[in-house]
Amino acid sequence: MPLIPAVQLRTISTNIFTAIGLKADKAQTIANLLIESNLAGHDSHGVLRLPQYVLSIQSKAIDPDVEIEIVSETPSSAVIDGHRGLGQFIATQAMEIAIAKAKAHTISTVNVYNCNHIGRLADYVMMAAEAKMVGMLFLNGHGGDHGVAPWGGTDRRLSTNPFACALPTGKDSPMVIDLTTSIVAGGKIRAYRSRGEPLPEGWILDADGVPSTDPNAYLEDPQGPLLPFGDIAGHKGYGLSLLTDILAGAMCEAGCSRSSPPGAGNAFFIIVIDIEKFIALADFEAHVAQMIDFVKASPTAPGFDEISIPGERSARTRQQRLAEGIPLDDTTWERLVETAQSVGVSV
Repeated sequence: MPLIPAVQLRTISTNIFTAIGLKADKAQTIANLLIESNLAGHDSHGVLRLPQYVLSIQSKAIDPDVEIEIVSETPSSAVIDGHRGLGQFIATQAMEIAIAKAKAHTISTVNVYNCNHIGRLADYVMMAAEAKMVGMLFLNGHGGDHGVAPWGGTDRRLSTNPFACALPTGKDSPMVIDLTTSIVAGGKIRAYRSRGEPLPEGWILDADGVPSTDPNAYLEDPQGPLLPFGDIAGHKGYGLSLLTDILAGAMCEAGCSRSSPPGAGNAFFIIVIDIEKFIALADFEAHVAQMIDFVKASPTAPGFDEISIPGERSARTRQQRLAEGIPLDDTTWERLVETAQSVGVSV
């Protein structure tokens, strides 16, 4: 398993995207976000995805040149048609719009549809936290991308329908919650297959509705589903999945999970709150810091070294990988090298 310096991996990724015709700003944005996922330890949304993106651009499934269109707007809201452009670039622009509107009008909402895969949600809500605001993002599969069984069901009816939130804490890093309403993201299954490892029990069913630990039971035809998060309390993940699906899709042209969607992709709903319109930022951060200190002082259960706050481990992993390099499994590295060579980029 090679360790690749983040700078080198970012350069390779940027050069690949530039080589297939992306403008410099778009190539850099997507490459940066992929590397940030790897740095945070979320390899399922890192450069493992790059060959897939390249194929989608080359096949015209993604139009790298299209720009977003604001189809309706108020001072505090916007609905955006992404026209099947580059997901990460569209999501970055949408969050920038939401932050600007919240700064002017306290709370903002932005709905986006006709968007391709946007990657790790944490990167976008962290933009709001860095602006000293609260950021939330709800995402669905544009009515399709079915991969998750409903609570009590045995086939694919829902997307993984992830949700993310970030806010400033007054400490070294923001609090960042980024979770799928399925037990894991689909990309985690791909990462297990790349490493040649079986899945933990309780993640998926096969096509016959039987529990399985084989990644191919999810990834290859006939495909079984992921399960909602929560194990025996899976009704909780299922409920959050339905809520996320509705917020992301029902208030724009994407719609919600259904039998005949117009095409898979991402639709999402952003909420940004300007904290200082409610309370002095220093007071807000003091409240949050006090809570964090109180929670982290709990005695640890067997098998735990400390109480972690959401986002804390990813921040530590980022610092470690910046210093030591990003570990890539052999399959991911080989596919990245093959993709680079196929477009004339030296590694």
